[in-house]
Amino acid sequence: MNEQLFEEYQKHRQLLYSAVLADVLDTLGHRTSALPHYIRPLAPRWRIVGRAVTLALAPAVEMPQTPYALEMECVDQLRPGDVLVASTRNDTSCALWGELLSTACKARGAVGVVTDGLTRDAEKILRLDFPVFAAGFCPLDSKGRLEGLFINGPVLMGECMVHPGDLVFADYDGIVVVPADLAERTLQLALAKVTGENRVREELAAGKSVRETFTRYGIL
Repeated sequence: MNEQLFEEYQKHRQLLYSAVLADVLDTLGHRTSALPHYIRPLAPRWRIVGRAVTLALAPAVEMPQTPYALEMECVDQLRPGDVLVASTRNDTSCALWGELLSTACKARGAVGVVTDGLTRDAEKILRLDFPVFAAGFCPLDSKGRLEGLFINGPVLMGECMVHPGDLVFADYDGIVVVPADLAERTLQLALAKVTGENRVREELAAGKSVRETFTRYGIL
């Protein structure tokens, strides 16, 4: 995805929402765009759009000589506008994420973190106002419990395959991943659908028939 297209997504961030992007991707034949429903934002107000940088981890088999090695390498290479997407294979033994890594990400201009694992330091992350979307909370550290596998390869989260450079849009409803090769068409159709939904909302609010309105616009 080129920089100009990414800037268009950023410009329309407040207008877009995860549901409209998921609907558009459905119409384009990509029906596995949403990450698992249990990955939730710490704060309902957070809405992010960014480029995916992926990190894969798995349960550790032994205490590493250098703890957090791949996590540190991944965070240190983040650029403004990136979203760190961390797959732990749904590990719930410990917290992959916390306040200090959030601080480092924010300083590098990253816009958020999405993980199917757990986080800790929730109150501090909320005060920092750095968007973290995680599967839950745990006070236990990941040292000796998780080990990094690779950076910037494809990661599977639920039924959704996330590739580096894909567009990640996350809000209170969930997280949608827009494949880079569908990003331009998805934005065009999503903006048109937002306009259509606004018209449908006005007609329904005025008491128009749901069936007739759907027949006219094909939107519900």
